[in-house]
Amino acid sequence: MQRTAVNPWDWSLKLGYNQAEIIEGMSRHVICSGQTAVDGEGNPQHPGDMRSQINLALDNLEAVLLAAAGMGLGDITRLGIYATDVDEALKNFDLLAMRFGPLECAPPMTLLGVTRLAVPGLLFEIEATAAS
Repeated sequence: MQRTAVNPWDWSLKLGYNQAEIIEGMSRHVICSGQTAVDGEGNPQHPGDMRSQINLALDNLEAVLLAAAGMGLGDITRLGIYATDVDEALKNFDLLAMRFGPLECAPPMTLLGVTRLAVPGLLFEIEATAAS
């Protein structure tokens, strides 16, 4: 698979994502549902702690990609992020940089503020599309 970044402006790169990517030569495409800060039984974890919830949601996203598809975070081509407090989520986006930066992966993403998520107590949800 070959990825070509499309960035007519560079401001998004400073935030860790490309405006678009051209994906060529892929053979598999995986769409992951939203991952949150829940344990293996689906119980919410880290109430009131955005940073810990983001970290666990990323762990869960990585587990879904690896377990189900044999892919990793570097194969992600698109992220959708939902947060009950956008400002607090952005304060903790270094967690995304720490995961995606070493992989030289800056998938296009959208961050939306929402009034709540499906399960009370959850603050952050991340969905992804991956390809290889």
